Amino acid sequence: MKSLLLILVPLVAAALALAWPGQRTRPWLLPAAGLIHAVLSLWLFLEPPVVAADAWLGFDPLARAVLPVVSLLFLVSAWYAVSYLRIRAERPNRVFIAALLAVLGLLSAGHQARHLGLLWICTEAVTLAAVPLLHFNGTPRAFEATWKYLLVGGTGIALSLLGSLCLGYASLYGGGDGHLTFVALMGQGAGLSRPWVLIAWVLLLVGYGTKMGLAPMHTWKPEAYGEAPAIVGAILAGGVTSVAFTAILRVRAVVGAAGEGGMADHTLLAIGLFSMLVAALFLLGTRDFKRMLAYSSVEHMGILTLGASLGPAGVAAALFHVWSNGLTKGALFLSAGNLRRAAGSPSMDEVRGMSTLTPWSAAIFVAGMFAVTACPPFGPFFSELKVVRAALETGHGLATGLFLCCLLLAFFGLTRVVFGIVDGRPRRAAKAAGKRFKESAGVILPPLVLLGLSLWLGLCPPRMLADAWAAAVTQLYPTP
Repeated sequence: MKSLLLILVPLVAAALALAWPGQRTRPWLLPAAGLIHAVLSLWLFLEPPVVAADAWLGFDPLARAVLPVVSLLFLVSAWYAVSYLRIRAERPNRVFIAALLAVLGLLSAGHQARHLGLLWICTEAVTLAAVPLLHFNGTPRAFEATWKYLLVGGTGIALSLLGSLCLGYASLYGGGDGHLTFVALMGQGAGLSRPWVLIAWVLLLVGYGTKMGLAPMHTWKPEAYGEAPAIVGAILAGGVTSVAFTAILRVRAVVGAAGEGGMADHTLLAIGLFSMLVAALFLLGTRDFKRMLAYSSVEHMGILTLGASLGPAGVAAALFHVWSNGLTKGALFLSAGNLRRAAGSPSMDEVRGMSTLTPWSAAIFVAGMFAVTACPPFGPFFSELKVVRAALETGHGLATGLFLCCLLLAFFGLTRVVFGIVDGRPRRAAKAAGKRFKESAGVILPPLVLLGLSLWLGLCPPRMLADAWAAAVTQLYPTP
């Protein structure tokens, strides 16, 4: 029952937000629902329930390994949203708040979905619920970004549906009963029709890879992240992408049970490295610091995919990276939102000297940049180190070299943009905008908390987290 509350509480809060009459008090529904959700998530993390093998929905080990960080990210971002929506009082917030809460409920359902069809429905619903969030600013560029998100994301979702049907047919063609629960599909194992399994794998990887933002299906990300409010970018980068990643992990387990795990791992390795390379090259050329975060997200989705290709140790490292990247990227997006409002522009051609105008936000942004580029002692350093170790242990020396080269290129690209906007003398337009923006506790403490959590993951991650990741690996790689 508690696992269902993770879905119902945000959805009920979303309905309440639509009916709530007060524009100024409505934003408080976000941290209220976020707090309840975080408490439930922590409770289930500490006392995981027993999930029936044939259940379509349940807080299983994989959900336990990922959903708590989504809940934590949402709670801190919701705290930030109260101050943000007070600053943006000229914009109606009824639909925005309801959509944000709906996304949390649907993400909770997606992470707990143990049925391929239900997983697709939840992912499609998240795509639709995010549309009002991307269009919140109401500008022509936001409208364009929203349509690109819908078109590219809709294509990916359509391919995912086709792949789901192919996987169901693989079960029927192999003599099964066509059940689409992941447990039933894995149980059928070698009985699945291999040609149909391969077709399904390609379609599902491209479909859910589009939701993750893997190259070359990443084209929606720069526009969407660049035009959306900072809180939306944080939730998309740390929450929506994670449900697509866990979907790929669940499908990979079925493909492995069918005897095609080696082929699946080769494709994951290739697309992961390709995403990292594409992101690194774009980071060397971009001049927009919000688009920079989009390309950084593409890079880190490549890291997750690469980790997923390296067997049990690599999957455990990837789950660690879901936590470290999600929290760090949240700090970067929220601090970048502060810089964007204070500077009046996202381009380094027009923004200089933000360390003078917004010293706290600039300091968090610089620290977050070092964290996300795997500088110790932040969490991403240790999670990426585990990916490197898994690659070397599985004999992927060349892939490790390419991985490290891409990290170095991304570091050069990120530092070029970040130091370009925080150093120097403030431009006149930025000075005028900076005087209108005040660094209150409501917009500074949330990204600072997320950055502190990333540091905590690096310095002293709790043993229970490692145990949760190990349990998820056991679920995905069951011993015969």
